[in-house]
Amino acid sequence: MLYICPTPIGNLEDITIRVLNTLKEVDYIACEDTRHTIKLLNHYDIKNKLVSVHEHNEFVKADSIITDLQNGLNIALVSDAGMPGIQDPGKILIEAAIEKNLEFTVLPGPCAFVTAAIGSGIVEEEFTFVGFVSRKTKERKLVLEAHKTYKGELIFYESPHRIKDLLEDILDVLGNRKVVLAREISKKFETYVRKNVSELLTFLEEKPAKGELVLIVEGNKEVIEFEFTDFDIENLIKSRLEEKYSKKDAVRLVSKELKISKNRVYEIAMNIKYQGD
Repeated sequence: MLYICPTPIGNLEDITIRVLNTLKEVDYIACEDTRHTIKLLNHYDIKNKLVSVHEHNEFVKADSIITDLQNGLNIALVSDAGMPGIQDPGKILIEAAIEKNLEFTVLPGPCAFVTAAIGSGIVEEEFTFVGFVSRKTKERKLVLEAHKTYKGELIFYESPHRIKDLLEDILDVLGNRKVVLAREISKKFETYVRKNVSELLTFLEEKPAKGELVLIVEGNKEVIEFEFTDFDIENLIKSRLEEKYSKKDAVRLVSKELKISKNRVYEIAMNIKYQGD
């Protein structure tokens, strides 16, 4: 069994009992940087073998670990911080396990972008995790253009020495939107800086960013929502009824598909005379 184990993103106490027990019991632990992971193990007095899986050896190491799993070993996969498998070498191993039809399980735990999304206070119903973007301006702007009309919030990971470049491109492509910069989440100097893009750029001139950063960018609030008429809704309800859905299920499906109030759909549905009633 391969165990995907989330580790603390800051405070070393942000770890589950299940993860700690798993790290103790597996045959070995696959990690990004043994020097980083050993600090966590030492903190909890865990003695186990570490195998480094990083961006320069991920394919070779993945093959080796897959062989060990096929031979019956239990292995834990961790990243330097947070949940493995998103924009880190662990993704290759997970894909290989799926391809070989091997058992694996993902243990719940810390995740920086989810924590930042909640702490930002600006994420409403939906958001897109963009993660790290290209270091090249042209490619970075193409990614931003692709999300220009998206109404949900955008969440980025970025390093302190590139955050200004990203913000300048956001200002150029997306405009002067509200942003929240989450710094050093779950650590001693955790902060959430809430400003618009131009204000944040000025702020960073005076107080350069340090540590690990998550940037949350307000979605496009100028997107015009398509207005559905009662006639449109009635026709869609009828289509679902013809597909043999009950009125109750048809109301639920149409409300979800059109992202409109279930009460509105229900009122229209009640006035439909259908032979299946």
